[in-house]
Amino acid sequence: MNEVTLVYSDTCALDDGHDAARADPATLVNAMTVDVEDYFQVSAFERHVSRDDWERLPQRVEGCIDRILERFSDSGVKGTFFTLGWVAERYPGMVRRIVEQGHELASHGWEHIRATQQSQQQFRADVSRTKSALEQLGGCPVMGYRAPSFSIGRRNLWALQVLDESGYRYSSSIYPIRHDLYGMPEARRFRFRPCGDSPFLEIPVTTLEIAGRKMPCGGGGYFRLFPYAFSRWAIRRVNRRERQSCIFYFHPWEIDPQQPRQPGLAAKARLRHYLNLHRMEDRLVSLLGDFRWGRMDEVFGIERGGR
Repeated sequence: MNEVTLVYSDTCALDDGHDAARADPATLVNAMTVDVEDYFQVSAFERHVSRDDWERLPQRVEGCIDRILERFSDSGVKGTFFTLGWVAERYPGMVRRIVEQGHELASHGWEHIRATQQSQQQFRADVSRTKSALEQLGGCPVMGYRAPSFSIGRRNLWALQVLDESGYRYSSSIYPIRHDLYGMPEARRFRFRPCGDSPFLEIPVTTLEIAGRKMPCGGGGYFRLFPYAFSRWAIRRVNRRERQSCIFYFHPWEIDPQQPRQPGLAAKARLRHYLNLHRMEDRLVSLLGDFRWGRMDEVFGIERGGR
């Protein structure tokens, strides 16, 4: 019995159930993922931008997604798009383009409400509504889920059971790092089965372990903060030394340095959101060319099916 099971056995036992990959590191395919949300929907802006104002703000997500699709096409990359139901409902053509171009459509919840801010009943309704809407718009099964702001952790592991019961096949919602807004540093770094005998998987965003400490190397603000050479080195190290596929994530607004600036932000929120936006797209293009990338479902062998 591992440490996580000892601590959280009263909710949902965490059991790895996955041995390190034995594939040739040179042939490993990593998972490229996009969290489809607009610039004003991020958790850092919750106190500054009311949801009631979303409709009145300039919406830029569709243009950003089309640029991402073009970049992916140029590099021959297929990825997974964790999409907000709120966005999908307003841009059904964008959703269809994602699917038609061979990418995986997955759920990011309805309107970016963190799982830690929802009761079990509210969370179940949210993920069920989003799954149904995305499947109708995309004409394909939706098997994956990523919680807004990686908001599944030690306090709400019940959410993984709800996802399993709601017909999802996997989640990528736990970030095994220490962070002031999210994170579960004691969680396993690679995919595991959290719900007993169920085939449902939790697949954490990639971290690198150095001197017993887990360091983020799977994208987001850290990709813009650290030099590109660090991210490339870290991903190669996980591929070659641990023989594991990595998961990388980013947001459409991160390739949009011209997005409207929000007034009144605290210095930390401003730094996190706007740092190096002007460098992000070039770094992304380099990343697409330096590694092999694929969809979450294909990289991790997620089988279609459900209850």
